[in-house]
Amino acid sequence: MAEAVARQPLFAGAKKLLADPWLFGIFVLLTISVLIFAILPILSVLRMAVSGADGDVLGTIAERLTSPLILRAFANTLLLGATSALVATVVGFILAFAMTRTSMWGKRGVHLIALLPVISPPFVIALAMILLFGRSGLVTRELLGIPNSNIYGFHSLVFIQALAFTPIAYLNIRGMLEAMDSALEDAAAMLRASQWTIFRRITLPLSMPAILSSMLLVFVKSIEDFGNPLVIGGNFNTLAIEAYSQLIGYFNLQAGALLASVLLVPSLMAFMVHRYWVSKRSYVTVTGKPATQAIRIVHPAIVWPLAMVCYALVGIIILLYGTVIWVSFTRIPGIDWTLTFEHYEKIFATGLQPLWNSLTLAAIATPVVTIGGVLIAYLLARRNFPGSFILRFGTLLAFAAPGTIIGIGYVTVFNTAPLLLTGTAFIIVAAMVVKTLQVGIEAGTNQIRQVDPAIEEAASVLGASNARVFTRVTLPLLKPALFAAMSYAFTRSLTTLSAIIFLVSANWTLITVTILNQVETLRMGLAAAYSVILITIVLTVLAVMQLLLGRSHNKR
Repeated sequence: MAEAVARQPLFAGAKKLLADPWLFGIFVLLTISVLIFAILPILSVLRMAVSGADGDVLGTIAERLTSPLILRAFANTLLLGATSALVATVVGFILAFAMTRTSMWGKRGVHLIALLPVISPPFVIALAMILLFGRSGLVTRELLGIPNSNIYGFHSLVFIQALAFTPIAYLNIRGMLEAMDSALEDAAAMLRASQWTIFRRITLPLSMPAILSSMLLVFVKSIEDFGNPLVIGGNFNTLAIEAYSQLIGYFNLQAGALLASVLLVPSLMAFMVHRYWVSKRSYVTVTGKPATQAIRIVHPAIVWPLAMVCYALVGIIILLYGTVIWVSFTRIPGIDWTLTFEHYEKIFATGLQPLWNSLTLAAIATPVVTIGGVLIAYLLARRNFPGSFILRFGTLLAFAAPGTIIGIGYVTVFNTAPLLLTGTAFIIVAAMVVKTLQVGIEAGTNQIRQVDPAIEEAASVLGASNARVFTRVTLPLLKPALFAAMSYAFTRSLTTLSAIIFLVSANWTLITVTILNQVETLRMGLAAAYSVILITIVLTVLAVMQLLLGRSHNKR
């Protein structure tokens, strides 16, 4: 009798697997892929970080971690991340508040321009800063006559990262403000509360989850940033740069792995706090989604100061990106400002291969991220196969891990048989997919939660197989999530740097690495021309995707 009872869960589990053989097969394939391409490289880096310890592992680790090099780089990384997160979140909140709560003029233009740093290569702003304020800068040398201006270091990094990551905070906080039930603010206004009281007692406390979430997200992005510190950091070294230097400059895999492992700790802690604390709390009680958000702040004394901050942000972005465009047409920036097309002629004559490589690999990675993300979201939300926690934890770990640790992990794992993939296009695509897959999962999960399971159950009752239910019922309802995942995956895959810089080869060099090489060899005009072409392609693809999504909605 006891044996029969004990066998019931086993038989129930086996029956569940037999009922969904195709979905279970997909689940096994995805789980194995996550184990190999996400969890195994990170574990390899952690193992290498403690290798060489003869018995006293903890003592060896403590000795390595207390070296002046690591302590200085660790302190610099935390300082840069915290400062950038604070500045970006404050500016992002002001921008979101002005866009959703005031009668500011030109909101659509401000919104579009403010998002430009998100879709450009990670170090374009740093390039523009050097062109404007560097030793041969247009402002410092040509206009102000300041020779040998030093633009490199902590303050420039904070400015660049805050500007680059402000759109992340802006979009996050704006979503919260737009979804916020306006009943409390309306009631306070009817009771003749001042705008300051409404903001201080209602709007700000209700926005706190989004504010904290934005700070944590920007902090993670800042400490794992690779391109900007490499281009304009100067003597202000961070863990990501030190890990790169140890691996590429000194061929010291062990030191690079240790630095990457140290970088993983604050990144993973911040991400887990965001994932399991901030995102689990809500300060808003929504009884029904309001049709529109009332614009109640129209007084010029409030609107204009907020608008001036937004216009200043837009002006800075236009100045920086306009400088990159203009410099791409100059012969030798800083020496000869004669207008010319020679940089573009050179690119189109001999230098298009990195661009085609990037487009090809991004085009391969994008559908993998989109389809894989939606499949994983569906399996985790609608099915409960044994071992689902491996899939959930592995994708979260890969997304939270900085690109540096992914790149070093791939070098160590896929450099020997039977997983000899170094130098191939496959390993670069795998890195692109691993770093962006979680976005596809999040988009799919949020959309699936809005689909009533009764729709799928009704199709099953009518005799449709599980595979047919997914392809003919669930998948068409996830079209918005598919487009969102495709847009992000393509943009990030095309402009990524921190992970793939360790993986490129002579046969497969990418556009972002090429731009970085041009900057390091002081070919600023050529680097600017490559950047302009890349940004133009990204904007064009995103516009086409948005057009297709709009047509898809109109056909409904």
